[in-house]
Amino acid sequence: MRTSALLLAVVLAIGLVAGLAYWDEELESRAALDDLAGEQVNLARGVAAAFGAQTEGVQRAFVDQAPKGLATAERQGSLKLFLLSPDGARLVASDGRFVASDPVVAAARRGDEVVRLSRPEAADLGLPARSALVGLAHVGRGPLTGWVIAVVASALRERDRERWAQKRLILSVLTATTLLLAFGGLALRNQKKELELKRELAVAAMRGEQNDRLAVATRAAALGTLAMGVAHEVSTPLGVIAGRAELLLPKLRDDDKGTAALNAILEQTQRINQVIRGLLGLARGDRVSADHLVAGQIARGALALVEHRFSKAGVDLAAQVASDLPTLSGDARLLESALANLLLNACDACANGGKVRFSLDAHDGRIRFAVEDDGAGISPQHAQKALEPFFTTKPSGEGTGLGLAIANEIVKSHLGTLELTPLVPHGTRAVVEIPADPP
Repeated sequence: MRTSALLLAVVLAIGLVAGLAYWDEELESRAALDDLAGEQVNLARGVAAAFGAQTEGVQRAFVDQAPKGLATAERQGSLKLFLLSPDGARLVASDGRFVASDPVVAAARRGDEVVRLSRPEAADLGLPARSALVGLAHVGRGPLTGWVIAVVASALRERDRERWAQKRLILSVLTATTLLLAFGGLALRNQKKELELKRELAVAAMRGEQNDRLAVATRAAALGTLAMGVAHEVSTPLGVIAGRAELLLPKLRDDDKGTAALNAILEQTQRINQVIRGLLGLARGDRVSADHLVAGQIARGALALVEHRFSKAGVDLAAQVASDLPTLSGDARLLESALANLLLNACDACANGGKVRFSLDAHDGRIRFAVEDDGAGISPQHAQKALEPFFTTKPSGEGTGLGLAIANEIVKSHLGTLELTPLVPHGTRAVVEIPADPP
């Protein structure tokens, strides 16, 4: 597109230069011919005045000798003088011979001062076969009164100037064309280099993006391997805890508080096992279960999991759950774990006395879980990387960089999205959107 526009601009520029040069040449040619015509008229007037003065008071017979006096003003091959009788019947040359020239006779009868002759007409008067100009003037005194002096000059010099002007026109057009083509070629070469540079940058960006994707895939594979290892290592102590709790149950039959505590331990170990199995399924690429879930119950389950952490940290947790929400399909334990991760991250971001707001609503066929905190906040650059495995802004030893990555994988396995955005003036907002079941 840019190349076509450049070529069009070059053609238009060449046409403009050629047009201006042609116009200048035409003006110069016309001016030269006008100057020659003026010279002819002035010369004719001067010769007519001289003849009138010389022949005043001379016998009529001098008329027969007058043409000879014209020869003194002629120039061989370029300028000739003629006498035209008052009746227009005779056009007499300086050598006394009669010459026929209808254009000159007709112009004298009309009273014109200038007439232009064609090449054949100029040749008939003894001039080179070039265009010629005739200046006419009446003799006002003496025996030649009423006669007309005709000064005929070849426009050879002016035509030579015209040819030189044409050559200058061609030269100027060629020069302008050469310069425009040179600049156009330079512009095209620069454009080519620019396009090549853009292509190299695009290839480099594509390679960088591929490398980033490869790094993310590598981290995801490492996350899967780590999840399998952790699950294997955690399952053994969980089995021991559950077994010991079951052994203690018969001994605490009469102790209601102890029995309730042991049942809570068994319930939580079972929950951990379910979460571990779900994470292992995600790592293997298994599909999550498609149970019809009540969004409010998922939210309340996640809030119950983190209440003690908020109380211990001194952070206020407020929840707002809309009513009459549609159901969604998925794994309740995994979704509760993902929401719990988001709530715990918000709690860790707040200082003592901070506030976290949890909301649940639905719009456009999607269920939205939102967690907002008034902590230090997250930068837009970190918000884009926070969902990658092993990325963390916490001090060393306080974070693994896996919580948000696992939560993101859980949300994606439910065909949902997880988005982190900074709040103004400070704080962070995490939003999970999951498709609701059709009505």
